[in-house]
Amino acid sequence: MQANDNIESITGNPRSAINKLAFPTIFSLLLMFLNNLIDSFWVSGINSNALAALGFIAPLYLVIIGIGSGIGAGANSLISRYVGAQRIEDANNSVMHSIIIMVIVSVIVLMIGIFFLNDLIILLGAGSVSTYCLSYGQIIFLLNIVFLAPNVAASIFRAEGDVARATNPLILTSIFNMILDPVMIYGLNLGIFGAGLATVVASFLGFLLMLYWIYVKRDTFFEFKFSNYKRDLNIYKEILVVSIPASTEEIIFALVAIILNYLIIMTAGVEEVAAFTIAWRFITIAFIPCMAIGIATITVSGIAYGANNWKNFNETIIYSTLLSLAITIAICAIFFVFAYPLCGLFNFQAADLTLVSRSAEILQLLVFYNFLISLGATAAYTYQGVGVGFKSLALTILRELVLSMALAYLLGITLNMGVFGVYLGAIIGMNIGSIIGFVFIWIFNLKFKKIVFSK
Repeated sequence: MQANDNIESITGNPRSAINKLAFPTIFSLLLMFLNNLIDSFWVSGINSNALAALGFIAPLYLVIIGIGSGIGAGANSLISRYVGAQRIEDANNSVMHSIIIMVIVSVIVLMIGIFFLNDLIILLGAGSVSTYCLSYGQIIFLLNIVFLAPNVAASIFRAEGDVARATNPLILTSIFNMILDPVMIYGLNLGIFGAGLATVVASFLGFLLMLYWIYVKRDTFFEFKFSNYKRDLNIYKEILVVSIPASTEEIIFALVAIILNYLIIMTAGVEEVAAFTIAWRFITIAFIPCMAIGIATITVSGIAYGANNWKNFNETIIYSTLLSLAITIAICAIFFVFAYPLCGLFNFQAADLTLVSRSAEILQLLVFYNFLISLGATAAYTYQGVGVGFKSLALTILRELVLSMALAYLLGITLNMGVFGVYLGAIIGMNIGSIIGFVFIWIFNLKFKKIVFSK
């Protein structure tokens, strides 16, 4: 059975396992985040207010995606540790526990969308473009399950080493979104609502492929059957111990964008937000290698930790850090050199050369935001892999909020350096926080070595 081969491939050499899981994920995530760029590309043709609205609502959309990724990380971590300990029945039970958690969370997000979305938009400081925000955001919140479910299912596929089934639906989703965006925004004349609708429909079509494999073809290694469900509060606890911090971390990433929007408005005005929105899309793309390799690290480190295999655990940390660092620096260098032509893509219909020029300047500065992020990412994802999610969360809070955003406020507002100070403070804080995170995970690694070899 192919799935058994997949299990064997991720329990052996850590480098091979990370390569097997990470590189297809990088490609699929690139396409997924390319959707954000494509949304901005087409929405920029409406007007600058619509583009600014997209910048305001995007963090809320990323929160939903982050919650799905967080639940998936919790499931991936626990299932991988069960695989490492050869407890397959418990792994199957964990699959159903994670699905139940996902459904409950989806209902909560739905309720928030119905009753509080307008308040959230006002809270974000987007009152002047609230109509555009609501047009894009309402359908995202109401049909959030089409984003949560594929994320959780993909994480379960990764836990069994089936990277193709984890990534191919995401690729399909991206392709559909690229096609549907111009059709719905301009062809059907739905405006910014069409961009949101295209995102929802595309995600649903990609998820249908997952449902086909699970319930029609029925050839997945783990079984998505309620007959496997045996309520175990400890399983819920183990999943939530990782998924709550992991989801919170994703929310923090979105919160960073929200805070930066606020600080940018305070120091440069709403027009700067539109330029920042374009640059931030590319910065997000530059983070993709760290994210994809980190997702692979959850699985590989979890298996090594569950099997008490320090050698593989140690190699996982070293290899994932160096690989993501090399790829990230290469991408940042490309973005720095080609910032103007890349941002020029957004001159397609808006014909706003000032917007293009300013976004390119911001991009050339913010590439340094990601310079050492692989160090912090390795720490966060490894902690998730071993089931110590709250340590991962603490390091993320330190890196993203205590250091990065605090320094952005200090330099930009307190020291009156303006919007340049906001960007510079964020960059300095991110890099310092990433180094601190890696120090902590390396200390954990040495402690694990001591425990394994003392037995």
